[in-house]
Amino acid sequence: MKASLVNIRNMSVWFQARTGIVRRGKNNAVRAVDGIDFEMFSGETLALVGESGSGKTTVGRAVMGLLREAAGEIWYKDLNVLAADRENRLRLRTKMQMIFQDPFDAMNPRETIFKIVSEPLAIHCRNLTPAAQRKRVCRALADVGMTPPEDFLGRFPHELSGGQRQRVLIAGALVLEPDLVIADEPVSMLDASLKVEILNLLMKLQKKRNFTQLMITHDLALTRYVADRIAIMYLGKLLEIGPTRDVLARPYHPYTQSLIKVVPTVDKAWEEKAVLSGEIPHPSNVPPGCRFHPRCPQVMEICRKKIPEPMIVDQRMVQCHLVKNADNKRKGFTNE
Repeated sequence: MKASLVNIRNMSVWFQARTGIVRRGKNNAVRAVDGIDFEMFSGETLALVGESGSGKTTVGRAVMGLLREAAGEIWYKDLNVLAADRENRLRLRTKMQMIFQDPFDAMNPRETIFKIVSEPLAIHCRNLTPAAQRKRVCRALADVGMTPPEDFLGRFPHELSGGQRQRVLIAGALVLEPDLVIADEPVSMLDASLKVEILNLLMKLQKKRNFTQLMITHDLALTRYVADRIAIMYLGKLLEIGPTRDVLARPYHPYTQSLIKVVPTVDKAWEEKAVLSGEIPHPSNVPPGCRFHPRCPQVMEICRKKIPEPMIVDQRMVQCHLVKNADNKRKGFTNE
């Protein structure tokens, strides 16, 4: 069994709501993430999947230690990220890196590619000589397919295509040789052909450099090819976590079932898909009971009143009352 690299325990991220978001007399906390637990194992890819507004990016930023509002415990090996002092937080930056969603906004347009990729080295590896820095930068660029790397060192972001910019972001994240890479929608800004290239690149680099990856995405289809496990997130809660093949073949939670039903397939490309009714609620106005119950096609009375307890079923975690209800067990555990 693989060793645990990151262990999240009861992590919450609540923001103070701006004036006018919530009505008078109601809790004014925006509960972006609300008491979640999960682990990441060395060398694996965990896909964090859910609709926009589920709290996926907030989870990634919290794990990186970028949010002061984060509470609970985030353990990287034997170090609690949220309780770490400044010295240990700086040390963690060399072990954990993030690939941001938009390659157009994530780079300073006035800086060269060399300056962008070498910046982490200038901050965390000050003992490196200029020649050693250049060697590390060229290696990172070559690993992401920017060859020959010397041709790109003096260029600026506006001289690159969208795919090349995303490769530069990946090189900047990997130049410190981290143990954990958090990829926040790394292909959402790219067209279909470039998506495949970047995903294949990330899988190749993961095997070569042996890092753990948290892939944040709303695209359930791509998880089949890149993820070892899937974590389904909805309105700040994790509803189901398990091996990718098992979750996609036999989803237990109704929300997971609904997400899979709208994924287009070759044999059912023209089949009319059932779409979830309504929209995801605002995290400042969380429904009582199960958070998914206002949109759930299999809702029961208990779902409206009581928050379901997480349960382990067939080596996966599921948070749903259908798991406990014997009469509805068959109905709840199929995607028919």
